[in-house]
Amino acid sequence: MAATRRARSRKTTRKYGKAADKTVASAMRRHKRGTLRSSSGAKVKSRKQAVAIGISEARAKGAKVPPRPKSSSRRRSNTRRSTSRSRSSSR
Repeated sequence: MAATRRARSRKTTRKYGKAADKTVASAMRRHKRGTLRSSSGAKVKSRKQAVAIGISEARAKGAKVPPRPKSSSRRRSNTRRSTSRSRSSSR
């Protein structure tokens, strides 16, 4: 029983603020209505994309949202270029 008390009393900090929650909820409502559009102007059909757009909008408004993850594809493409350049220059 002592273990359950410790778990309950432990406080955790929120990753996303309440304002971010509202912005994502708003994006989800627009998605359900069919009025949510991507940056290219196409209608958003994916639920995951709707959440991503909501998080992006919250970030733009200055709400408490974690920073964007550094994409591994960008890092990989840069390393490929540098290795291919070094190979071609040595030949």
